[in-house]
Amino acid sequence: MAISTAALDAIRWTDDGLVPVIAQEAESGKVLMFAWMNREALALTVEKNEAVYFSRSRQRLWHKGEQSGHVQKVLEIRLDCDGDVLLLEVEQLGGIACHTGRHNCFFNRLDDGEWAVVEPVVKSPEEIYR
Repeated sequence: MAISTAALDAIRWTDDGLVPVIAQEAESGKVLMFAWMNREALALTVEKNEAVYFSRSRQRLWHKGEQSGHVQKVLEIRLDCDGDVLLLEVEQLGGIACHTGRHNCFFNRLDDGEWAVVEPVVKSPEEIYR
């Protein structure tokens, strides 16, 4: 499947051609991570039915799981009411979304004014990125 030009044009892209993306686990409803996409990343995501993001630090496309094998199978894509945020409903293959080896990237919780790690490491990064 392909995304139409009209659908791409309906998105309110940032000045640098990006849109924020939230990846949510379809089964649990848990937010797994936040990332960015450009037009090409979104088009590839639709084509592959797997999440492809744009890495701002590396300035390149990043197929989620390309090194770790922890691919995000995309089940549904939604655009918010303002047209400036995407929500991906995904199946997280391998159960790990975060490069730290955790299920999700939101593992720090503010407790009594300090950040506390509240999610365990499922698999160490050394085991994931060999």
